[in-house]
Amino acid sequence: MRSLQGFWKKHGIRQAGFWTVVVGESNLDLYYLLEWESLGDRDKKWQSFQDDPEWIAKRAETERDGPIVRSITNTILQPTAFSSVK
Repeated sequence: MRSLQGFWKKHGIRQAGFWTVVVGESNLDLYYLLEWESLGDRDKKWQSFQDDPEWIAKRAETERDGPIVRSITNTILQPTAFSSVK
């Protein structure tokens, strides 16, 4: 079965990176950054991913003994004019 990144690729979702915490409150935290052309692009691609029957089955399989993610925080960032990343 596909990995999470395989599902994202299938739906045109591009990741910019994944990070774990070295210094901070919890080294169990995982951060990732996704790239979108626009909020409309995000809505369309994310909904397609969420509605994917293969993804729904894979998520159900991995959570059969309970959720594996305790909490999710969603933040949308916009680069500043002086950011090296646009």
